[in-house]
Formats: sequence, C-alpha cells, structure tokens
Amino acid sequence: VQLQASGGGLVQAGGSLRLSCAASGSTFSTYIMGWFRQAPGKEREFVATVSRSGSNTYYTDSVKGRFTISRDNGKSTVYLQMNSLKPEDTAVYYCAADFSWMATTVTRDQNEYDYWGQGTLVTVSS
Repeated sequence: VQLQASGGGLVQAGGSLRLSCAASGSTFSTYIMGWFRQAPGKEREFVATVSRSGSNTYYTDSVKGRFTISRDNGKSTVYLQMNSLKPEDTAVYYCAADFSWMATTVTRDQNEYDYWGQGTLVTVSS
C-alpha cells in the first residue's frame, strides 16, 4: 500500500490543523492505521492509532483530548484532527499502515507497521 500524507503547515499555538493520509494500491480496510511524529533532534514517537473498523482508537497521553484520529474506508483515508496545538507538537507527522486480520485491534508499536507515508511538517509557533 502507498501512503500520501498532507495537511501540514504553520499554525499559531491554540490553533487547529487536520492531517490526511490517502492510501492506494491495496485494500485500505485491512490495515490498522497510525500517526507518528518526529520532532527535530528526537526519535520518532507514537501519536494515535485506529482499528480497521474505526471503532477503536488509542492516543499517546500528551495529545489525549486535543487530537482525534478517524478513518473513512470508502475514501481510503485516515485523518488526524489536531486542536489546541502547542509548540511542542511541532514535528514531521507520518502516517503508517499495519496489516491485520483483526477488525478491532490497535497498536502503538511502530515496529508493527509495514508501510509508511512520506511525512508532513507541522510547525506550531508560540
């Protein structure tokens, strides 16, 4: 599966952005989807994940209540709605796909993900 992330940009603290990740080349609904981010000088970290069916989600603590992950299997797209952005959210954001036989499973382990998008830069100014 090929993944194309978009929607990044420059936003002031407290603002919002919605990232999109369009998939092609395979059956989107067979993949757990995740968002990860890598800030300058830091390792890539988990942000959010959504199950194949969209019924289950999981977030890292620092974004709970501010970010929402969702998916539209009909459009083969996963979204990350980011509200109340903070300067520490500045990073390159990557979407990733993990093939799964289970409809409700989620995973935060980036080693489980098989396919990665190219990343989109989010910059939050203070």
